[in-house]
Formats: sequence, C-alpha cells, structure tokens
Amino acid sequence: MRGASFARKHYIAVRIVYICSIVPLMTETAHVHERQQLLEELGREVRAKRQGLGLTLKQLGERAGVSVRFLAELEAGRGNISVARLHDLAVALGTSASALLSGEAKRARKSPGVVALLGLRGAGKSTIGKRLAKKLDVPFVELDHRVEEMAGLSLGALFELHGEAHYRRLEREALRALFAAHDHAVVATGGSIVTDEETYALLREHATTVWLQATPESHWERVVAQGDRRPMQNRANAKNELRALLRERGERYARAEIVLDTDELGVDGAVRELSRRNGRS
Repeated sequence: MRGASFARKHYIAVRIVYICSIVPLMTETAHVHERQQLLEELGREVRAKRQGLGLTLKQLGERAGVSVRFLAELEAGRGNISVARLHDLAVALGTSASALLSGEAKRARKSPGVVALLGLRGAGKSTIGKRLAKKLDVPFVELDHRVEEMAGLSLGALFELHGEAHYRRLEREALRALFAAHDHAVVATGGSIVTDEETYALLREHATTVWLQATPESHWERVVAQGDRRPMQNRANAKNELRALLRERGERYARAEIVLDTDELGVDGAVRELSRRNGRS
C-alpha cells in the first residue's frame, strides 16, 4: 500500500510540474497570436485610412516621417511600431493613435452583427451577400428593394417622380428600420450610398462595412454577363464613365472597415474570408 501511495504521489507531482510548464507556453502562444492579430488589424486600418485620403505610401511616408518600406511592412501586418511613431502616423492620417487601434475593438463589438456590402453595380454584392448570409445563417437584405417597398415604386419611377433627395430620405429610413429589426444580417447597399455622408456615417456606425473592390473592366463584364444591357444603351463613352465613377467613389468606398479584392479572391474566396472574419470557417 505504501508503494502504491508513493507512486500516486509521484504521478501527481509529475502532472503538476507538467501543467506548470505547459500553461506558460500556452499563454505565451495565445499572446503571440493576439499580438499578430492586433498588428494585422492595425495594418488594415492604416491602409484604409491612407486609401480614403487618396495617399500613396510615399506621400504618407513623407507626411509621417517614415520610410515607404516601413509603411508597407506595417500595412502587411508585420510592422512593430512604437507609440511615438504611431502617434506621428495618426496625425499624418488626420486621426488619433487610439482611433487606429480601436478598429479591432469596433469589429469585435459588431461581429457578426450587420455586414454591409459596398460597391458599384457588378461588384458582386447580391451574389456574395446571399451566399455569406446562408453561411452565417442570417437574413439577406437588398436595401434598394426595401426602399422600393416603402415607396411603392420602382427606383426608376421614384427618382423620376420625387427626385434624389426623397430617395435618400427613404434609404436612411430603410436602414434605420433594418438596424432596429435585425441584430444580425447581411445587406447589399446601393452603389451610391457612399455619396450621402449622413447615410454612410449611419451605416459605418452600426454595421461592419465591406468594399467589394474590382477593376472597371470586371464591373462591366459582370453586369453584361448578367444580361443587363442598360450600361451601354445610347452611351458611347459608357466604359469611360464607369472608370470615372469608380475613381470618384473609390476614396469613399475605401473608408469601409474591410476592403476585399474580388478579382483576386473570387466569389468563393470572398465568402470564405468574410465568414472567417465573422468566426465561421
């Protein structure tokens, strides 16, 4: 019995030593993961702010007094930035260090919440939105359809009879109603929602905004592939107009919390990435 008792005590002692040795390693691994996640979020926040201001890496570097190489590393999530340098960078971006670092916290508070997809027609908002909503098991909402339901008119008739100001008012009302009715949803917004500062601010406050980015050529090809011939009807310079519109709205779209290159990711890749960011594999 004494031998068995000694063996048991020895086993318990070994287990305690093992646990005491492994727990710090697990904690350290978790801290490393959290630190890397923070650096990646900071990089995305800096890139979005820079693109929103229409600045190149060189221009931002000159403003903040840092090298292009350092900024590239930072935006890639590999930059170990000091507090003082973060402050200088934030000033150059017209914001604060705390605002740059709060991006992760904002996403955590709203996730999965409402995911709002931004982009011109042909960005893939409906296609990606429906599949994402199914994967997240949340409702999918086409905001312009809600506006049409409220008005009792098609968008074309609404603009023709009542003008843009009336449409914007209904768009904001539809958005507020959506936030009141759904804690979790995926919403495809109208392409021009970013041009109304009040509505865009409301959207960014209550939803995780995602710009589905693509080249003008991709937008054009996708719309035509859907059988929509309206972009080219009686408009000889329709492609050039599309390029100009994307340039004009690009800075506004870039204010979104997440920017996804759909040309690179495709529909499946975009759905996977947004699912991952919302805690789904």
